[in-house]
Formats: sequence, structure tokens, C-alpha cells
Amino acid sequence: MVFAPAPVLTVTVEQTAEVPDLHVHPGGQGVWQARMAAILGSDVTLCVSVGGETGGLVDTLLAGLEVTVRSVRRPAGSGWYVHDRRAGARREIAAWPGAPLQRHDLDDLYTIALAEGLRSDVTVLSGPADPRVVHPDVYRRLSTDLTANGARVVADLSGEHLAAVLRGKASFVKVSHEELLRDGRAATDAEETLVAAGRTLLRDGAGAALVSRAGDPALAFIDGTVQRVHVPPLQIKEHRGAGDSMSAAVAAVLSHGGDLSEAIRTGAAAGALNVTRHGLGTGRADAIHELLARVRLEPLEPPDERPRPTGAAAG
Repeated sequence: MVFAPAPVLTVTVEQTAEVPDLHVHPGGQGVWQARMAAILGSDVTLCVSVGGETGGLVDTLLAGLEVTVRSVRRPAGSGWYVHDRRAGARREIAAWPGAPLQRHDLDDLYTIALAEGLRSDVTVLSGPADPRVVHPDVYRRLSTDLTANGARVVADLSGEHLAAVLRGKASFVKVSHEELLRDGRAATDAEETLVAAGRTLLRDGAGAALVSRAGDPALAFIDGTVQRVHVPPLQIKEHRGAGDSMSAAVAAVLSHGGDLSEAIRTGAAAGALNVTRHGLGTGRADAIHELLARVRLEPLEPPDERPRPTGAAAG
């Protein structure tokens, strides 16, 4: 199950030869994650809340995805954005994250998400476009209730929403190093600092963690170890969405019974492929599996076990 409380309508203008080209899609982190998990063969249920004219269009477009959609209609409007990519780079024309979800909206959505999460092997908790749209305590409650009943929870969140799922003892959290810096969980982007921040995520409640680092190897915290995640070098077409593909692929592998090492390697392969494409949360399963064979995990040596210089060099 993918919990995507506030999906958005995405409108992008591109240029094909000399003709402008308009693309209209349902979007938001949870939608992109659901799409990637489905590409990797998972049976996905997407739980969303939509509202207003924009939400009606989002709901219609979601029906075109190869996932089961459980939607709650609400009076207030869903979010949207309009981007212009005709010059190559993405330029935002206008955007609105949507109205905050109210109590009745959240009650209905929570009930549906809880039931679907209990039916699922793995639940993915995704965030809204703006943290003010959904209160963090919704994530704490959902993570706590699912985990207490034996469900596995994968979360790709930051800020107060990340803190909430840590209190809920999420099975696996994925966070970028930029988010750790922004949230004050890491003072610098130095590897040793990020390692310390990742270990803090575990102490705060996560069962395992993955810290992505843009062009540097991600750091995986699994089974008491810290490992660098090396991916094959690829040309970047669009960096957005790589992290969402990573967390979705991790959840997909876990839902199929794979272990954490396989899940992280598959997540790294899916994220690496995503940056070569315009579409977010897109790719082909065969290409991901081909890249998977080229993803390598490198254990970090604990500081007290690193080889020390001897002889003259030691002086």
C-alpha cells in the first residue's frame, strides 16, 4: 500500500521539434512511488485524498495507472503545478500544494489506509508537496498502528514527518543528505557526519535506513553495518524523482520477500535509471535488473578497526 494523502495535478510544457507539447499527469511523491513499485511487479494499492475540480481530474488520471486506487473525495481543492521545460531546464510557472486536509477528510483516509496497510506486505508512507497539508501526527499514528500489527513500513519523509514515523518505529526510512542538513540532523555533508546522523535515525526508532547523497554513494544502515552503495555512472537527464524510485524499489523487493541488501541494491538501480529519463518514477524492469548487477555494496570499516600506519610512516 502507498499512502499518498495529497497527490497533485502536474502540467508540463515541452518542445518537440518546432511544436510545443503539453503533458498532464497525476503526480506527487506517492504517485511516483506507486508507479515504480508496479513497474517492478508489485500489486499496489494507492490511498489518496482528492478534492475540487483539480482533484476530479487527478482521480480520473489515476485510473490510468496499473494500480488499485482508493480515493477519498473532499471539498477543498487538490494541489497542482505548471512547469515549462521547453528550454531544457525545468521552470516553474505557478504552483499550489493544495488545501490542508481537515478532520473528516483525515478520518476517512486514515480508515482506508489502515485497512489496506494491514492487508499489504509493505506500506510506503509518502509526503505531501507541502508539509502543512497533512499533520505529522497522522504519520506517527499510521506507522505505529501498522508496525504494532506486524506490518512493515517504509517511509521517505523529512522534517517533522520523518520524526513522526521514527516515533512510530518504521521498518525502513530513506532520507537525502540535503534533508538531514536542512533538518539539523547533520552539521555538514562529510561522510563521517552523515554516518553519525544515520545511526541516530536507528536510535530514534528506524529498523534500517538509507541516506542518499546526490552524486556520491548512498549510505545504507542495515543489520548493524554501514555500507556505501555504488551505482554505475550514467548521464543525468532529470535528477528529480530518483529518491522516490529508490524507496519504491526497496518496498517492492521487500514485498516480494527479498532481503534488505537486495532491496537497497534494487533501489539504487531504480534511482540510477530514473535520472536518465524525463518521467518521474518511471523506467523498465528489465533495465533496472540489468543495472542491479552493477550495483555494489561496500562495507565501511569501524574507525577503531581501520589499518594504522606502522614503522617510520607512523611517526
